[in-house]
Amino acid sequence: MVSSPSMRRVNPTLTRTWSAILFDLDGTITDSAPGITNSLARTFALLGRPVPPLQELMAYVGPPLLAAFREYAGMTTDEADEALVVYRSEYSGAASLDTAVYPGVAGLLERIHDAGIPLALATSKPELNAIRILEHFDLAKYFTAIVGASEDEVRSEKADIVAEALTRLGAAGADLSAPVMVGDRIYDAEGAAANGVPAILVEWGYGSPSEAAAATAIVHSADQLGKLLLG
Repeated sequence: MVSSPSMRRVNPTLTRTWSAILFDLDGTITDSAPGITNSLARTFALLGRPVPPLQELMAYVGPPLLAAFREYAGMTTDEADEALVVYRSEYSGAASLDTAVYPGVAGLLERIHDAGIPLALATSKPELNAIRILEHFDLAKYFTAIVGASEDEVRSEKADIVAEALTRLGAAGADLSAPVMVGDRIYDAEGAAANGVPAILVEWGYGSPSEAAAATAIVHSADQLGKLLLG
């Protein structure tokens, strides 16, 4: 997320007594843009389409890909479906692990887990890919629930993913009286709001300053996020 003085706000009245915490993955826990954009470039090439410049490909990092293909590339529904199949083939395996955990985030997840606050992942990335990435970085052990898009894309909108994460947390016995969502894009904030959940957006991800208005708070470091989540 591009840093801006107007985004350096933290609501001093924001509660720090959270009963459950939901995290986005791309742009929040991991810097996954290289693997995603490289796979997208190969996808466009294989489809015989012009490969957009990197700046344009970055817009695809965060939103559901079917919607992104339609909105940013002007694809029809059938064309977007085909593009998604090709992309998933290109992104599988080593490409999905072309990513890195942001500084301080792994330690924060461990501290949240040790504090006894249930954690859930709520990502638009396909669920099996998300599990593979968290396991690769030895982070899956901190999460009570790991929720991503379904393989058939029936569950792909962020609001539906957040709802499923809350459902799985509740089924595991988590207290859902005061959950919070942590993400980097407006899709995270809007998906959380659709479920009555406040959202904290991180500056180190892929969002823009214009997306900050949808958030309850904005943070610029893992330490600052830790203070909001753990006090």
